[in-house]
Amino acid sequence: MPDTSRPTPLYHLYTGASALLAPFAWRKVAQRLGAYGVTPERQRERLGHATLPRPNGQLIWFHAASVGESLSVLTLIARLGEMRPEAEFLITSGTPTSAELIEKRMPPRCRHQFPPLDSRAAVDRFLAHWQPDLGVFVESELWPQMVVRARATGCPLVLLNARMSDRTVNAWVKRPDTAGFILSQFNLFVTQNQKTADNLRRMGAAPDRIRPGSNLKAVSAPLPVDQTTLQQMQTALGDRPLWVASSTHAGEEETVLAAHAQILKTLPDACLLLVPRHPDRGDTVETLIRDAGLTLARRSGGEMPTAQTHVYLADTLGEVGTWYALCPRVFMGGSLLEIGGHNPFEPAQLGATVLTGPGYFNFAESYAEMIAEGAAFEAANAEAIAARVTTWLGQSTELEVACAAATAYIARQSDHLDKTAAALIELLPAA
Repeated sequence: MPDTSRPTPLYHLYTGASALLAPFAWRKVAQRLGAYGVTPERQRERLGHATLPRPNGQLIWFHAASVGESLSVLTLIARLGEMRPEAEFLITSGTPTSAELIEKRMPPRCRHQFPPLDSRAAVDRFLAHWQPDLGVFVESELWPQMVVRARATGCPLVLLNARMSDRTVNAWVKRPDTAGFILSQFNLFVTQNQKTADNLRRMGAAPDRIRPGSNLKAVSAPLPVDQTTLQQMQTALGDRPLWVASSTHAGEEETVLAAHAQILKTLPDACLLLVPRHPDRGDTVETLIRDAGLTLARRSGGEMPTAQTHVYLADTLGEVGTWYALCPRVFMGGSLLEIGGHNPFEPAQLGATVLTGPGYFNFAESYAEMIAEGAAFEAANAEAIAARVTTWLGQSTELEVACAAATAYIARQSDHLDKTAAALIELLPAA
């Protein structure tokens, strides 16, 4: 049985190497933040120098890697704030983009800082200032010294929304003493799915500290909807049959356009609202549409669809919530190739049912549940996509049942949110 009570030689090797490499890591990080326009003062947050005072009272610290992980906890923080009106919150995330978005959407009594580099000096400086009463690490963002040194202060720790790749799990399993030591620092693991719970046990986590949960993205606040744009699109499209293909990648639009060509044979006035994952591919996607013999209008050019528009190319950022509110038939890209799929909860939160290709491994358990409940459907090629969309366009009853199932699935996830919030509150020291 591995001894998890003390640091291992590998951990000591890591701490020594991090001390040597810290100046080089700092130089690289500072350059990257500076290139984005982050001030020198805020850059020094990566060295543990706080730019905000610590608030009075209990402080719950959330650490996340990037945009998706950071935004996924905002709804949980808001719920915790309702349950504990005296609590204060800190979010740390490493990317300028995540910092920008978090600061626009933060709930009350919340603030953002960049996290310290994983060196002893930076981490200790950070902890000495903020003195968190509870630390919550989101998804797979585990920095050994940050974890170990935070726990050494007496701060209870949680790994929330935990998920790990098979490669990461296999690497840790080969080092059972170190894996057990790092995992022993956590008081609680809340996993996205049963597979991650099983993997944590393999890695040496105490079974009584593991609690399977759900994906926090399922309970995030719905995407914003611009009512003016929504009404303009409804007027422009009228009663035309409409479907959305969202977050498509290079190599997927050809299949989506082939599906739409088949749909047009049955429903010649149908319109496809195509939303590339990366809007800067707009010119490339326009060429694909024209090569397919289809007409288009482009959102980035300020155009609106007309009666002659086969495809409306929505090559802009920040409007996808409006498109989901406009149309309840959504194909989610990133799934026809081995990309891993994209978030099915966002369309479902706005009342839409979801169609996906087979490559949705990043959301495997959630999609499996939604498919089993009739809230989502799988289609592997253009023919299958066309068949499902044509059915939805022609049979309102079947579409209504699917949308209702998607709405019911999302509603059930709020129970997980309340249970997770309650579990975190239980770990807070007595005030």
